[in-house]
Amino acid sequence: MENIQTMITELLGPFGPLMVVGLLGVFLILVTLPVLLKKEVDPLDRLKAAGNPAKVSKSKDKELRSATNKDKLEKYSNFLEPQNAEEYSVVKLKLMQAGYRSKNAIRIYSFMQFALGLFGLLCGGVYSIIQMSGPVEVTTQQLVMWILIPGGVGYFLPKYWVTRRQQMRQEAITNAFPDSLDMMLVCVEAGQSLDQSIIRVARELKSGFPELAEEFEIVSQEAKAGKDKNTVLKDMADRCGVPDISSFVTVLVQSSQFGTSIADALRVYSAEMRDKRVMRAEEQANKLPTKMTLATMMLTVPPLMAMLIGPSIYAIVVNLG
Repeated sequence: MENIQTMITELLGPFGPLMVVGLLGVFLILVTLPVLLKKEVDPLDRLKAAGNPAKVSKSKDKELRSATNKDKLEKYSNFLEPQNAEEYSVVKLKLMQAGYRSKNAIRIYSFMQFALGLFGLLCGGVYSIIQMSGPVEVTTQQLVMWILIPGGVGYFLPKYWVTRRQQMRQEAITNAFPDSLDMMLVCVEAGQSLDQSIIRVARELKSGFPELAEEFEIVSQEAKAGKDKNTVLKDMADRCGVPDISSFVTVLVQSSQFGTSIADALRVYSAEMRDKRVMRAEEQANKLPTKMTLATMMLTVPPLMAMLIGPSIYAIVVNLG
């Protein structure tokens, strides 16, 4: 054992035995984790469940999502998915707003976080071993940073990707919404109902604005399935996560409740959305000079200074030499 410890210390440095023990612990965890997760049901629990079916149905109601036999990550659901219903709803809503609506989206998202985080740790560990085997002395702080930083980057990379997709999708929906309101107003004034106008707008917007067209298609399909119209519109506002859509849904719900004309409500709200789009464009235009100031200074001032002061500096250097 002393010879092995001496060899590890010479190869990996003074923290070599600690690193070997840590890697061995991670390997044992990875080996035992599938065994613990793939746990079979106790026969006594089956007998108790057969004797008390009400308790079984109550426990099934508390499940966050029903199991499917085709899902390969089903046996790891207790480890991958959030067990708190509130956290589960938050992650599900964020993925839906980013455009990921599959039943296994949460499991895949959690699995990618776990897999990329573990892959980052392994890459950091390999890089640390390579650096410690070299002639340069490595401090403990450098060792910890080399191992933990890749793991943290790999863990937060899926979250950054989903957040970026969510922002891009919400921006696309916001830009397309005023045009969709104008088209919907034309359809309603032409004599079509609100459901028919939504179907027509979804068909027309599919080529230019697929994100908003997809939302309108979901609304039309849910309405055809018999779901309450107000509930369908509120679900659309939750899926989009855009304040303009939420205000639009509120206007339609209030119009249907109080019996006012939908065409008048759409006319007023579409004019407001057009004005709002013009104000957003003006805001972006006003921000542009401020953003260009720094780039202009960095690209203009150094060449100008070189042209003005360069000949004088060259003459001084020649005279001194």
